[in-house]
Amino acid sequence: MNRSLDPLLEAADSALRTLFARPHASRPVPRATEPPAELGADERREAAALMRVNHVGEICAQALYTAQAAVTRDPALREQLLHAAHEETDHLAWTAQRLQELDDRPSLLNPLWYAGAFGLGLLAGRLGDPLSLGFVAETERQVEAHLDSHLSRLPEGDGASRAIVAQMKEDEARHARWALEEGAAELPAPAKRLMRAAARVMTTVAHRV
Repeated sequence: MNRSLDPLLEAADSALRTLFARPHASRPVPRATEPPAELGADERREAAALMRVNHVGEICAQALYTAQAAVTRDPALREQLLHAAHEETDHLAWTAQRLQELDDRPSLLNPLWYAGAFGLGLLAGRLGDPLSLGFVAETERQVEAHLDSHLSRLPEGDGASRAIVAQMKEDEARHARWALEEGAAELPAPAKRLMRAAARVMTTVAHRV
């Protein structure tokens, strides 16, 4: 087989597994330290909507990392990006499980979110490794802030969701530090604003659909 096709085949395999297979975590689901509280109907709906948004974020993370790994010419960086994607699979599995526990569903638009994020990842990767890593760092910083806002919006009694989000926030901060240590370039201010605007659209729609 032509080895130049390997990244493309891996990218296709990742897309199919992300969108249609049940994700499996390599780490146990983070657990709350407090006993579970009974959530009211409104609290369950809000918790489920927030966890659906977080699940979409992990769908996008898989697409971004896989696309960037497919186009980089640095084998070491490629392996690091795929390792980061593997860690994000834990988040995907945790949020999917929590949605089931809340008797709710993932976003109906997940294939669209994946395709859009994959295209952004390809674009970032084609700009060269420093800017690609800069895209990782900025994405993870924005995701960390987004998760922090969810910790303030989740029902106080929903310790299960809060524990998952707290661990996700810690992991995303670590990924941002890794990208900076690997030589990430600072993105231009207009690019950062465009990323924030796109994230607002995604979170607003995924909250409902």
